Amino acid sequence: MNFRILKQNATQYGMFVALMAVMIFFTITTGGIFMTPRNLSNLFDQTGYVAVLAIGMTLILIIRQIDLSVGFAAGFIGAIAALVMRNFPGIPVIFIVIGAMLIGLCIGFYQGTLVSKFGVPAFVVTLAGMFIFRGALLRVTEGTGTIIVKKEVFNALGNGFIPDIFGEGGIHVLTVVLGLLLIVYLLVSAVLNRKKRAKYQLQDLPLDMFIYKLIFISALILFFSWKIANYNGLSWTVVIVIAVLGVYHFFTNNTVLGRHIYAVGGNPEAAELSGISVQKITTLVFCSMGTLAGLAGILFTARLQSATTTAGNAFEMDAIASCYVGGVSASGGVGRVTGTIIGALVMSALSNGMNLMNIGISYQYMVRGTVLILAVLFDVRARRMKV
Repeated sequence: MNFRILKQNATQYGMFVALMAVMIFFTITTGGIFMTPRNLSNLFDQTGYVAVLAIGMTLILIIRQIDLSVGFAAGFIGAIAALVMRNFPGIPVIFIVIGAMLIGLCIGFYQGTLVSKFGVPAFVVTLAGMFIFRGALLRVTEGTGTIIVKKEVFNALGNGFIPDIFGEGGIHVLTVVLGLLLIVYLLVSAVLNRKKRAKYQLQDLPLDMFIYKLIFISALILFFSWKIANYNGLSWTVVIVIAVLGVYHFFTNNTVLGRHIYAVGGNPEAAELSGISVQKITTLVFCSMGTLAGLAGILFTARLQSATTTAGNAFEMDAIASCYVGGVSASGGVGRVTGTIIGALVMSALSNGMNLMNIGISYQYMVRGTVLILAVLFDVRARRMKV
């Protein structure tokens, strides 16, 4: 019985196994450098902008669409933000961030409308968008090639850390406290969700496996919280990613609109017949993707403290790969934003670990491509086992 349930949930648990395997492998091959607090902190920060894009891409892939433009859209929006701060240094950072997300929202609405209302294939619309935003980025940065951002508050979004309200010391106590609070939240949420599934007589894990799962996830959170607490604590990038993740996790799992998104991805024709507007859902998901592309552009620009002509290059590929590695089904209708974050960590850990081992970039691309193929193959095999 337990083995059958494990087979049915192979994709969900496989990503955790993959993450642990990657981390253990690189910890051994780098002589422990990979697992140092400083490197883990850098790893989480490097994952930030990709994770934000991947959360939006999760919904795109769930409804059986694609968005190839998000990389250069993020780079272009980041360059616009840098240009505005250079020419108008007095504008508060919060307005810069909101403005960037609104630009992304408009981009998403434009592309979503072409896809949902006019029936243009998403691949064509977003491929055209990739060319347009790449050209727009080159146009914005053509004067100097690089737009330096000197606004410290803005740059802190990509490089700063939250202050420890418990005082200065060797351990960032606030990070540990927040890690414990996150564990409590996850435990309560998991128990309530289990009760809800039992109420509607839905299949769930046996009690012992359910408990082991919670212990494993809690231990993982506590371990990483303690590790980065020994460096500078939580960065603002990680805080922003956790906030976005929390919002989208609640939205996709606890709202009618979230259920409609999965319904559209599962069977668009049946969803339309049941009264769900596939056109509106598609436009909404593209608007969501554009908004998060704006936020990702802000995080990347803040991390580099500048906007460059290559900003956004291959971001969309990293985001799509993170989704598939994180358990999003290649056939649509299946996927969780929490799994996508694990997928993003796996892909970032691969790059980080191979960099520490001084492996050439050519081999890195081949390894990441192989991992992506294996993830999709694993998904296909897992779905066949459920049939």
